Amino acid sequence: MRFRWDWLRPVVQAPYVPTIGPVHPSVLTEDLFTDALIAAGTDQRFLRYDKDIRWSEAKAEHILVEDVVHRPGGTLIPTLSRQGTGTVKVHVYGVEPGSTLAAFELAQKLGAEHGIAKARVVGFLGPEASNGRGTRIQLQNFGRTALPAAHACVRPFEEWPKSVRDTFADFAEELTADGFAFLYGQMKAGKAGPVLTAVTGGKVAGAIGPMEIRPDAIGAPQLMPPYFGVAHGNRGHGLGRCLWRSATRWGQSHGAAYQLLQSEVGGPADRLYRSEGLTSLGYVYWQSATG
Repeated sequence: MRFRWDWLRPVVQAPYVPTIGPVHPSVLTEDLFTDALIAAGTDQRFLRYDKDIRWSEAKAEHILVEDVVHRPGGTLIPTLSRQGTGTVKVHVYGVEPGSTLAAFELAQKLGAEHGIAKARVVGFLGPEASNGRGTRIQLQNFGRTALPAAHACVRPFEEWPKSVRDTFADFAEELTADGFAFLYGQMKAGKAGPVLTAVTGGKVAGAIGPMEIRPDAIGAPQLMPPYFGVAHGNRGHGLGRCLWRSATRWGQSHGAAYQLLQSEVGGPADRLYRSEGLTSLGYVYWQSATG
């Protein structure tokens, strides 16, 4: 099947494609949605511009093509992930009052059919929404605007002495929930690009990375979303801003056109990005369909 853009475009409130994630508004077309459908029928299920291709040999999530509901005023796109205990998600693009209810019913039905206990409904709000919640999609355009100078305490991980690099293990363990234990494993295996690291007192206090640029769906160079965190005892001293500005300088100097990020509404990263002038593109939120 293919999606009809005259049906889908009026109800897409945020530039987000199931299994792909946030995309630049300039590449948001029916082709991206259809690409995700086609990928669902392949063994690898990876698209060439999929950000997840960096971390795995096979795509964990795919669209349940036969269960897509596509009609004027409302489209429901269900996905299935076998990662962990598994998750069914139904992405609802609709303005009709019954769209969300239909999405809940479909999520519950598919969860039962596939033996998956975790079922969710994923919804979207536009950037102008006064009740924005969940995660905010934000856009950083690099362009040619001069950016603030990088801070002296921030360098690529490999440029620090071994005694400092050895402290990354403790930092990664503390921020395991933020993905740094996984990232550290990738770094040790030589599978992750440059990671910018902030150091205080001879120890790693924060990091952002990997710094990696990949082409998007139309070939524009996109700086990939990084892992980003500061150790608990070092928060509130501006290290996060120093890391962020160093990362934006890296992206600009290496030819990236833009970067897309998601941040929890009202969280530390969200407040930082807003203060740094990033553009809000909309919101993604989810609700459990299993009670």
